[in-house]
Amino acid sequence: MFDDLPDSTSHEMVETNGIRLHTVTAGPDDGEPVVLLHGFPEFWYGWRSQIPALAAAGYRVIVPDQRGYNRSEKPAGIDSYTVDTLAADVIGLLDAFGYERAQFVGHDWGAGVTWQALLAHPERIRRAVTMNVPHPVALEAFLRRKPSQLLKSWYMFFFQLPAVPERTWRAADWRLLRWFVDTSNRDETCTEATLDRYRDAWSRPGAFTGMLNWYRALFRGDVADPPTMTVEPPTMLLWGAEDPYLHRGMARPSIERCTSGRLEFVDDATHWLHHEVPDRVNDLLLEFLER
Repeated sequence: MFDDLPDSTSHEMVETNGIRLHTVTAGPDDGEPVVLLHGFPEFWYGWRSQIPALAAAGYRVIVPDQRGYNRSEKPAGIDSYTVDTLAADVIGLLDAFGYERAQFVGHDWGAGVTWQALLAHPERIRRAVTMNVPHPVALEAFLRRKPSQLLKSWYMFFFQLPAVPERTWRAADWRLLRWFVDTSNRDETCTEATLDRYRDAWSRPGAFTGMLNWYRALFRGDVADPPTMTVEPPTMLLWGAEDPYLHRGMARPSIERCTSGRLEFVDDATHWLHHEVPDRVNDLLLEFLER
């Protein structure tokens, strides 16, 4: 079914943090581990253009369906989806595979989880790449200064409603959600076959509510702050310069929160830069991770 992936690709259910995550692995068994974390509303297949490049470069690529998504378990209750819990899931993957440290790459919500892991578990991360999501302090400060960002993030507030988003976005064969993931500046970014794969993932029992619970838990105020808001592991932030959802003005303040940070704007790319310009993104990933 996924004939565009390496022959070494395998699927397994991995126990971590009290749940089981469906996890895809690829690349040599003795390669350095790189964990790829997808965002909303994707699943592991969102990294289809990066898995072959990283595996060919000798990395052991670990790509989970995150909690609530696709084939992974979907615990009930909004409190099961707080960002500290999500970070504990991916750190637990390292324990499950027997790795002391790994490199991390995250996009969208996967980048949010990566930022949290960098702050709360820096000793477990050698290097990290975040894509088109700011450091949490930079986001909070920007929202205070630029309320226009709230308009860009309208869907986050709509998702707080109980049941209504599930009914609305499921209507007409997921028409709204297919539009959301296909808001690219390149017509060829998502084929119908790819969108069908996403639709199948969204349609699994409990999946869409699990996905929305990430947003619903975001507004809970009972999550403890990490011990520091300064990122110690070397971190690169990639930012599609034409992102319609998140303002590029948050990128520079995010890197200023890093002891060793690097910012790369990717021109002619939107929020979905890893799909729109995969070769450019892959070159940047390989150059940074191999340092």
